[in-house]
Amino acid sequence: MKVSRNWLQNYFEEPLPETEKITDVFTFHAFEIEEHAGDMMDVKILPNRTADCLCHRGIAKELSAILDIPIKNDPLRESISDFPKASQLLVEIEDPKKCLRYMGALVRGIKIKPSPEWLRQALESVGQRSINNIVDATNFVMLNIGQPLHAFDAKKLAQKNNQYAIKVRNAKKEEKITTLTGEEYILPESTLLITNANPDEAIGIAGIKGGKAAEITNDTIDIIVESANFDGTTIRRGAQTLKLGTEASLRFQNRPSPELCGYAMRDVLALIKKIAGGEVVGVVDEYPIHTEKNREVSVSLAKINGMLGSNFSKEEVGNVFKRLGLETKIDGDIFTVAPPFERTDISIPEDLIEEVGRIIGYDKIMPAELPQLAENPDQARYRGIEKVKDFLIERGFTEISTQSFAKKGDIELANPLDKTKPILRKSLDGNMKEALERAKHYAPLVLAPNQKPKLFEIGTVFKKDGERLEIETSEPISDLPEIKDDENYVPKKYTLGAYKPFSMYPFIVRDIAAWMPNGTESDVVEKIIRENASNLLIRIDQFDRFEKEGKTSLAFRLVFQSFERTLTDDEVNAIMQKISVALAAKGYEVR
Repeated sequence: MKVSRNWLQNYFEEPLPETEKITDVFTFHAFEIEEHAGDMMDVKILPNRTADCLCHRGIAKELSAILDIPIKNDPLRESISDFPKASQLLVEIEDPKKCLRYMGALVRGIKIKPSPEWLRQALESVGQRSINNIVDATNFVMLNIGQPLHAFDAKKLAQKNNQYAIKVRNAKKEEKITTLTGEEYILPESTLLITNANPDEAIGIAGIKGGKAAEITNDTIDIIVESANFDGTTIRRGAQTLKLGTEASLRFQNRPSPELCGYAMRDVLALIKKIAGGEVVGVVDEYPIHTEKNREVSVSLAKINGMLGSNFSKEEVGNVFKRLGLETKIDGDIFTVAPPFERTDISIPEDLIEEVGRIIGYDKIMPAELPQLAENPDQARYRGIEKVKDFLIERGFTEISTQSFAKKGDIELANPLDKTKPILRKSLDGNMKEALERAKHYAPLVLAPNQKPKLFEIGTVFKKDGERLEIETSEPISDLPEIKDDENYVPKKYTLGAYKPFSMYPFIVRDIAAWMPNGTESDVVEKIIRENASNLLIRIDQFDRFEKEGKTSLAFRLVFQSFERTLTDDEVNAIMQKISVALAAKGYEVR
């Protein structure tokens, strides 16, 4: 979620640290920051915290707890005044398990116009486009406290007995809707819809996107504002099926509390009146199943310290809960917490323990010094192997790991897993050759330019006199570090090859084959190819040869790559054409 530091500052009297500092404290205590630039931070919200932290209010609460600075106002702790009843608006919910709560407000006499500068700047600071004052108001409240909202043009809805009627129901077979952006969708029957109940016409895909039929325009005067809560599973399936992920569906599929609807309706109506005028005629609130209960979770100080391996005092733990805004009763060393409605992630003692650990800081839990362990021969051997691996990888080698089975050797298996390889290997050579052959065809860039693949393997071989650790490389190498074990084994010495860098750009593979007189050496053909292929040819391999009726066919695989750019097919095709012309000029018949 994109978060604005200036937006967060509205929650605090005390000046916030710079963005870089905020990024650091979030990383160590709450969430990763995927990127930040100037005022904006892109915060990676963990799945268990999406219900309360996909909004600036949730992020501000976290920052308040981490930095131990109070927020000056919390919209979710402020009371909600009673709304006037809406006699001119009816709401019907077909399945209360799919729509847990639906609030609708009828507002008359609003004026559509551009949003004030402060609102446009707030939305643009987190990558949102300003549309008009009504749409911007609904988006602002969603980004501020986390509740998705939507507004319909009331004049585009039919009235019956001087009443508007909204119905939340499943889509009918082959039912269609055109969304606000103009796309038409044929809806699966499991899709949840918002409908204009009088003609039973779809005006929105519940929890996902509004429909064109009741779109807000410059001519809109009266609106119906929706603040609802939909089943997370239903919304997730609908968004995935339609391939229509939105800011609203992202929030609903993570199951925010239905209690949030009332706070969002309070805030959006106040903002609409401020920037668009109008009169709130009334609000209808259908809340058939009250899922909120007085939840309490208890944990002892001993369990907290036992699980974290810490020695925190009762005062330190109590301070954490206070900073997080968690209402807490303390009885002896037992903490009983009543999580607020938005903290749906707190349900078991371990959740409270996690809160203590991350807010105080896991760096305060780990001992200052790790215990010193006596080194044994196995550890020395392991470190020696890792040292050799690092040495080879730094020089451009790629590690492979092959089976311990072979076709020939000293030790035969009574019940082999692979009947074609019933013997334990006595060297790494055979498997390395097979790997090299496969690499030619399937991994053409496991190599430096114009060289054979640089592979290595460290593994156990099995001989008559016992097991032994060996190192095999596909190219000569010298000055390998020593691996020490009970036999103080020192690997073979080789002559070093020079390391060459790899390109970060993708490669293109082409094959070419030609008929030529019997006895023609492949080196001659390869030379012609290289002379006409430019420096973009980084590898050439002969992969086929056969003779027929006095002629020989040779086939080569060519790998092209640039260190400066991504090559195009047209560019490589031109090179291949040049090679074909050069081979034909020598009297060879390109196949």
